[in-house]
Amino acid sequence: MTPESILKLNGLSVEIEGSDGGVVLPVSGVSLEIPKGKTVALVGESGCGKSLTALSIMRLLPEAARVSSGTDLLLGRDLFPIPEREMRSVRGKRIGMIFQEPSTSMNPVMTVGNQIGEVLQAHCGLRGKERRTAEVEWLRRVGIPEPERRVDSFPFQLSGGQKQRCMIAMALAGRPDLVIADEPTTALDVTVQKQILELLLSLQASTGLSMLLITHDLAVVRKMAHEVALMYAGEIVEKAPADEFFRHPVHPYAKQLLAAMPSSRSRGKRLASIPGTVPAPGELITGCRFAPRCLQSAPECRAALCLLKEVSPGHFCSCARPEFRVPLPDDTREMPREKPLGDVTLDAREISVEFPSPHRFLTRRKCRSVAVDKVSLSIRAGETLALVGESGSGKTTFGRAVLRLLPRDTLVTGKSEILGVDSLRARRREMLGIRRSAQMIFQDPFSSLDPRMTVGETILEALESLRPDLGEDAKRERIRKVAERVGIRADALRRYPHEFSGGQRQRIAIARALAPEPRLVICDEPTSALDVSVQAQIINLLEEIQEESGIAFLLITHNFGVVEHIAGRVAVMRRGRIVEAGTADEVLGNPRDPYTKTLLASVPRL
Repeated sequence: MTPESILKLNGLSVEIEGSDGGVVLPVSGVSLEIPKGKTVALVGESGCGKSLTALSIMRLLPEAARVSSGTDLLLGRDLFPIPEREMRSVRGKRIGMIFQEPSTSMNPVMTVGNQIGEVLQAHCGLRGKERRTAEVEWLRRVGIPEPERRVDSFPFQLSGGQKQRCMIAMALAGRPDLVIADEPTTALDVTVQKQILELLLSLQASTGLSMLLITHDLAVVRKMAHEVALMYAGEIVEKAPADEFFRHPVHPYAKQLLAAMPSSRSRGKRLASIPGTVPAPGELITGCRFAPRCLQSAPECRAALCLLKEVSPGHFCSCARPEFRVPLPDDTREMPREKPLGDVTLDAREISVEFPSPHRFLTRRKCRSVAVDKVSLSIRAGETLALVGESGSGKTTFGRAVLRLLPRDTLVTGKSEILGVDSLRARRREMLGIRRSAQMIFQDPFSSLDPRMTVGETILEALESLRPDLGEDAKRERIRKVAERVGIRADALRRYPHEFSGGQRQRIAIARALAPEPRLVICDEPTSALDVSVQAQIINLLEEIQEESGIAFLLITHNFGVVEHIAGRVAVMRRGRIVEAGTADEVLGNPRDPYTKTLLASVPRL
């Protein structure tokens, strides 16, 4: 271990005992070094073992998993053999962790202030007024509006992006030497993402903070990382300085990932998605693990495992044919730029949403807060309308309102016609037709899936409720086809949501929404938890379905690369109101409103 390194993994392997008594290796022989004051990005698709690697460092593996070999050296001291009592003082004080899903990582019965305060008290010795002041200050530093009020809020009272910011505050509050950031900006809009990244960079500059950044957002990696380690099927396949990785990627997996990034340049074309899926940990593969999906594989690739070797100073790769150029796949063909549109699918007029306040002693009118203020939007068949804006601006609330998915004590006014039927005033039989015609892909896949139902049962439930006209054989065939289209393996249909990564759960949620063959889908951050290769598959899938069936999409997202690629029109929302709307070329190419200009200026680029 070099004196400049704060942490070094050497030959880390993790094994998981299956229900049948067998053992699989989701992480195999991973070696990684994190220099002091630097950021190392660990990238790769969902299911490659990135999060398991991070949990191994913290010794927070699930009960069925264990480290089978390797060392975890923090400033020269191996963390694997030390007692759990000593490890507790390491977590939070020496190593902080930003977990991938704040909804499942935060305590639902504690206020966010108290959860930050636990770290401040345990590792900084703060109590009483000092602790309270520090709690508010950390919420302010990560961009929570009205921190003096939000400090007493519970996680369920915050948006997904706000919960993510609170999780970041909890990880940084102990001022650790090393932060493991597992998808730290996944649920954040671009302005808050920029703020958080600049906060991390400023802390790194002032305190020498080291960081292991786990993310699928390659633009964020380009901005933050000093070094990049690319992981596939539990192994590191390429390591290089960040500039070298993006300028001269060597491994075909790296080349295909970069080619799958959506942008305005890919508009009108199919994205270069990577065929197939990441192999299961127990799947027997001889030779290179990426060979079955590689566009340049040859017989020698399957003959023997290729180990990491230096191809240039500081640049390592495990490929037998790194000099070959990866050809573009056939599905990047041009598509018609102007799509023929059909009848109006959704016509929302003057939609306003008011939520009740907990202060019941006030009058009914005064104890309501306005989340959506007279928003009007219409979408035609075959069209994609992107609704963008900061977290908490009312985008998700609007989407839920038009589908009548808000709590009963919420006051919703206006008119929301879906295929000519007003969903806000529809009766029970009419609502069944609306549910069949309009579906929603929810932002948080974990909380939207029933943990007691397998993937197959989850999709089947949607078909039994909304498509009683289908027979049993037709339902099974529909489940198989929709699972295959979103990249869910056939053997995964018998597994439960907790057995999947965040990106894989998002694919399950998308499959459930598409199974009844709706005419309108409200997509609430459908690609936020997906890596770029799966994101490309999903975007291509949505476009193919739109071409075949004329389905309409209301796309709620903060990913402007996806907006630039897929959206025909864009509406920008701020504080419950539409501040700018028009075609994608007009809004993204020549924004008029200062808020839109601020959003676009915050987008990270490769």
